[in-house]
Amino acid sequence: MLHQTAIGIALVIAVALPATATADLTPADARKSLSEVALTNSKGEPVNLSAYKGRVVLLDFWATWCTGCKKEIPWFMSFQRKYKKSGLTVVGASLDDDGWKSVKPYLQEHKINYRIVIGTFESAKQFGADRGMPVSVLIDRDGKIADIHPGMVDKAAFEGEIQTLLKEPATKTTD
Repeated sequence: MLHQTAIGIALVIAVALPATATADLTPADARKSLSEVALTNSKGEPVNLSAYKGRVVLLDFWATWCTGCKKEIPWFMSFQRKYKKSGLTVVGASLDDDGWKSVKPYLQEHKINYRIVIGTFESAKQFGADRGMPVSVLIDRDGKIADIHPGMVDKAAFEGEIQTLLKEPATKTTD
């Protein structure tokens, strides 16, 4: 009887929790390297995330029509402002079907303080974008995936993850 009551309480708590993702970093020794992600800048040139090795990267897959994405953007702008000098780089990868045609007017209206690129749905699928957006990926200083957040993030928990990653040193490996 007590066991059933405990299970019932656990189920009620699980159902009552908000639908935002919680902080849950993958342990450093279990993280997988980031695979190739197709990103292009406004000139159509490829953007390689390996250029940010040594920095913590918040890669956000978003779109101008995505309500949750638009809610998270000011948070990510705040993170960029607050943690840039500590080693954080935020990169927003738009998945708008028409690319810069939708993104440029959006950026004129919303002065985003971090790098915006165009991503491909195929690249974003590996992180769960095929199940909905937004999708945010935290990449450690070694270029490894520390966490993937499908759906809106819990701002405070996400910021805690960023702070934890910023405290981690990059490992010195010979590839």
